[in-house]
Amino acid sequence: MEIKVIKIEKPEEMNFILGQSHFIKTVEDIHEAIVTTAPHLRFGLAFCESSGPALVRYSGNDEKLIDLARRNALNLGAGHSFIIFMENGYPINILNAIKNVPEVCRIFCATANPVEVIIAETETGRGILGVIDGVKTRGIEGEEDIKYRKEFLRKIGYKF
Repeated sequence: MEIKVIKIEKPEEMNFILGQSHFIKTVEDIHEAIVTTAPHLRFGLAFCESSGPALVRYSGNDEKLIDLARRNALNLGAGHSFIIFMENGYPINILNAIKNVPEVCRIFCATANPVEVIIAETETGRGILGVIDGVKTRGIEGEEDIKYRKEFLRKIGYKF
């Protein structure tokens, strides 16, 4: 077995979701979950098929984001993994809908941070062991940090 680290290539502020599923139907079901939950969201989705022709299957409503998803999925090449890149919204807008898709087994991350994916590769294929999401924690928040957090959440409309 060989361990590899694959960096997710994306614009700095772009949010994405990386997960694992179990069936080719995933692409259409995730697409439907996104558009019915957040119709304003622009997205690209790609899924790594792990049997038969083993292709990257894809969908979405924005060609630039679809291309980004396809390239990253092919680079990962890990069976039954999927990746969704998005604009005009955040993972929090669709995360529960994605988790409720019957084929979805797990979510590895939902973030705009830089991400490295830890991959195990054998003679049979590739699998995601986990992710490194962002940077190492630097300390514990103080009073000013708490104030900033609370003000920021209210500024962007997630708390009142």
